[in-house]
Amino acid sequence: MDNEALKYIGLGLTMLGGGIGAGYGISTVFQSWLNSIGRNPAAADKLGKVGFIGFAATELVLLMTFVIAILLIYAA
Repeated sequence: MDNEALKYIGLGLTMLGGGIGAGYGISTVFQSWLNSIGRNPAAADKLGKVGFIGFAATELVLLMTFVIAILLIYAA
């Protein structure tokens, strides 16, 4: 197997790890968010802002994984 093939295998593993991690993180954020709103519906406005911030922070992990994967393609 040549180095080019190994580079793409590493790229796939990087994206797989980042995708699984981000998917799990987003599901955990929304699970906790919906549980919180279900327990205290009066706080839905405050919890909405916090939920979207948590979603954005978790999604940032996936975007940074994508950037690292692109760097692996062109820099390595």
